[in-house]
Amino acid sequence: MVYTICIGSNEQRRDNLALARRRLKELFPDICFAEEEETKPLCCKRTAPFANQVARFRSDCPAEEVNALLKAIEREAGRKPEEKAREIIRLDIDLLACDTTAFKPEDMQREYVRRGLSQLER
Repeated sequence: MVYTICIGSNEQRRDNLALARRRLKELFPDICFAEEEETKPLCCKRTAPFANQVARFRSDCPAEEVNALLKAIEREAGRKPEEKAREIIRLDIDLLACDTTAFKPEDMQREYVRRGLSQLER
């Protein structure tokens, strides 16, 4: 199965995205990353910019297992539920799609995701 994910952070962005890339490479050695992109917050009042990056990899693991691994990486970066109310996103790794099934179709339409997808399709 081919998985598409998006990584994002608005707190210690460089370190948290580096951690995510490192862990993801360990788990999914064939992972390919699009370029990292800085974006303005879409749904936050907090003005801190986000760093975002789209990636794709293959895995025989079911989506639930992949998602659990992604959430474990978020926790390793220090993500805590109570910080969400303050709009601090240390690390967010969203499972956007598996093969042709979109789990977050609205996210797939975001410009930075579309740019990342086009980079990965080259």
